[in-house]
Amino acid sequence: MTRPSGLPQPEGPYPPTDEMLAEPVPRDVQEAQASRLRAAWETPKGWRYITAVNNTEVGKWYCLTALVFMLLAGVMALIIRLQLAVPENDLVSADRFNQLFTMHGSAMMFLFAVPMFEAVSILLLPGMLGARDMPFPRLSAFGYWCFLIGGVFVIGSIFFDAAPRAGWFMYPPLATKDEGPGSDIWLLGLSFIEVASIAAAVELIVGTLKCRPPGMRVNIMPLYAWYVLVVGGMILFAFPPLIAGDFLFELERSFDWPFFDPTRGGDPMLWQHLFWIFGHPEVYIIFLPSIAIAAMVIPTVARRPIFGYSWIVLSAVGTGFLSFGLWVHHMFTTGLPSISLGFFSAASEAVVIPTGIQIFAFLATLMAGRVKMTLPMLWISGALAIFTMGGLTGVMLALAPFDFQAHDTYFIVAHLHYTLFGGMVFPVIAGVYYFFPFIQKKLMSDRLGKWAFWLTFSGFNLCFLPMHLTGLWGMPRRVYTYPGGLGWDWLNLISTVGAFVMAAGFATFVWDLIRPKHRQAQIPRNPWDGGTLEWTHDVPEEAWGVRSIPHVTTRYPLWDQPDMLTRLDAGRYYLPDAQEGKRETLVTSVIDAEPVQVQRVTGPTWITLWAAAFTGGAFIFPTFSWYTPAIISGALAICCIIWWLWTATAQVPEADSKDAGLGLRLPTYAAGPASVGWWAIWITMLGDATAFASLVFGFFFYWTASPDFPPDGAAHAVPGLIALAALAFAVNWALTVGARQLNRAGRVTPARICLIAAPAVAAAGAAALVGAVIDLEPASHVYPAILWALAIWIAVHSGAGVIMQLYCLAGSLFGKLTPRYDADIWNVSLFWHFVTISALVACAVLGLMPEAL
Repeated sequence: MTRPSGLPQPEGPYPPTDEMLAEPVPRDVQEAQASRLRAAWETPKGWRYITAVNNTEVGKWYCLTALVFMLLAGVMALIIRLQLAVPENDLVSADRFNQLFTMHGSAMMFLFAVPMFEAVSILLLPGMLGARDMPFPRLSAFGYWCFLIGGVFVIGSIFFDAAPRAGWFMYPPLATKDEGPGSDIWLLGLSFIEVASIAAAVELIVGTLKCRPPGMRVNIMPLYAWYVLVVGGMILFAFPPLIAGDFLFELERSFDWPFFDPTRGGDPMLWQHLFWIFGHPEVYIIFLPSIAIAAMVIPTVARRPIFGYSWIVLSAVGTGFLSFGLWVHHMFTTGLPSISLGFFSAASEAVVIPTGIQIFAFLATLMAGRVKMTLPMLWISGALAIFTMGGLTGVMLALAPFDFQAHDTYFIVAHLHYTLFGGMVFPVIAGVYYFFPFIQKKLMSDRLGKWAFWLTFSGFNLCFLPMHLTGLWGMPRRVYTYPGGLGWDWLNLISTVGAFVMAAGFATFVWDLIRPKHRQAQIPRNPWDGGTLEWTHDVPEEAWGVRSIPHVTTRYPLWDQPDMLTRLDAGRYYLPDAQEGKRETLVTSVIDAEPVQVQRVTGPTWITLWAAAFTGGAFIFPTFSWYTPAIISGALAICCIIWWLWTATAQVPEADSKDAGLGLRLPTYAAGPASVGWWAIWITMLGDATAFASLVFGFFFYWTASPDFPPDGAAHAVPGLIALAALAFAVNWALTVGARQLNRAGRVTPARICLIAAPAVAAAGAAALVGAVIDLEPASHVYPAILWALAIWIAVHSGAGVIMQLYCLAGSLFGKLTPRYDADIWNVSLFWHFVTISALVACAVLGLMPEAL
């Protein structure tokens, strides 16, 4: 890949020969290298432990926090089942019941299912890729602290009788008209958590694309890494529509802008579309990572490579793609046209095909192998059985006539839980048993694991299997009590007993997980005899991730590459040393994984915790209408992030290149498409553009769904100011790109002049755009409200872009950004590519669409 700014290219032999790898390293050299690596990657101790940013530490915190939230949600489910055990029960009030089922669903979806995938991936992926760490360790830590603060805020509301109570889907008008802070807690608290989810998704995608070991082409990387790419991409395109919906929802809650109020031109159906565009891919975001765990366990227990690797990859991509065409599956009873029902019913049936391919590939691998029935495989077997049952009822519900009958009954509850437990919970527990030796260097109990499995498996089926019949006999969801004599009594009692049997299974599993294991003998390094790189881990544990970064040529290197482990431990691969005392990992090319750069990664810090705390304040304070503290918190969060970036990213190195081992010299700095930062901006802005597109979708939805959009005699945005805004944004873009080109050419003064002019022009464009709608009354009708929403979106992004431009100007003045080291301005100009396109689209909608309407 061509590198900008005249930076050096890799030099030296690649790929390494067998003779190079076999060359011995003196013992004293090995020990000195290991000592320097150990010092560079040391985990903070004492109270400074919480400043750690290693993927191993952050991943453990993430996993345990998600587990605690899941257990709290499980307790809520038990209270729900106790309330429904017998007719006319008064254990909890109707209002408390509504809070419980809302928080149970919200916590399971937003605080457990997706965060657990990201937590497990942050913990495991570097090991699978033979990398020292993720490319942005502080971003992982920032995401975790956002998740913790937001999760405690949301789930803690149940203890103060202030929890949301309109369902985890928050349908208007019930949620928009709800009194008290509950709906705002859901909207703002979970929007804050979505920041953590998207941050983790960016980290995982860039890590998979750019931090694979040399030689690990995309067609030989572990299946888990492929699933990370697919699911990370799904998060980028599924979460932003929900963020856009939350934005509109909170504007209605806080300022009475009528996006979902039919009396003023709004439409509650827009929320359903935006929510389920997120909500149905969410099911597969949960399901696919668990299939990924199965894809790692099954080859190991079968003692053979996975069958149909390429078909599994294509099927995973196909599942992710098709999942975005199913959202109306949840809206069959909302009165949509029959042609829509037919299309989405067919799409709902079609998604079975790639899912089935993956499952049949796993079964073929097991049939062709010599299976050893280990504890992880027992849980995988249970997952396949339960998920198959959920899939069969899913095929039934994909048929609109059947869905008309079963919609909003306990049949749906049964289907949902069979799908999620079989597709997520059982495989995750299998993964815990399988990867526990890698994570904690201990083994979990085989006896307790079997007890946990059979209690959970039997309790689950005892709880949810009867619900199919309960639903077919007409019991609706979300009722806090019911009269006797309808045939539901004994079915609900059986389900409640089953719930407590299942809870006993979870309790057994949790005890096995947390019980002291210090008396256990040291485990083997690779107790399952797996073939992938995570089983090169050190026992006892070392914080450096991998002793030296290997050169990989097969999908199962521990099976197929002789002497890999010995050579890796001897430091015969890449980056065996830390001579400068810095934390480093390799960056490789996207397709062929050829070495590109030695990447300096950041170490322990307090700044990520402070940045997360202030970001949390910016989201949480508006819940109580405390806007001044929210603005102050937002400003402090921006200051923390600027300090974090200024002191830790894109630093000018002490040398342009360094010896990476095996005679290969690699650059220590990269800019533009060669750098991981550029890829992070690109991926983040794809998600941001999706959120903006969702707002534009809202404008055209109102246009097609409402006969009075815009209403007769409505005032429009001022055309002259719209034209001025469009011109300003175009000029700002030209100035930003011009600054990058001038700086690269060594013309620093003209580049600085551009960086002075660009923020002023961008601010003028944002002011003109807001000025064009300033006289409209957004509370009067949805037409001015959606115009205001588009203008605010662009203005806020322009403000972020102005801060970035000023950051580059400061970097140029203080020597952080030079003609040779210009990563920051490459990233900022990429940001402005997206924002300028969004701004021009917004100007077209505001300025041209009134003529078309």
